[in-house]
Amino acid sequence: MLRDLVNATVGFEGLARLSDKPSKSLHRMLPARGNPSMDNLAAIFAAVRTWLNVGIEVRSVDAA
Repeated sequence: MLRDLVNATVGFEGLARLSDKPSKSLHRMLPARGNPSMDNLAAIFAAVRTWLNVGIEVRSVDAA
């Protein structure tokens, strides 16, 4: 799903520029069975958030 989002928005070349990661490495990280490290995943999320101009808010949910 993340690969589809990248393709539909910033593209892999744009993602490479925004995340300071090589485009080929990003392609290898994001297939269906890809396994990016948390550092790489955070860089990808940050780049896509910047491109889309959206924020992520984390909230705790009370179990009631």
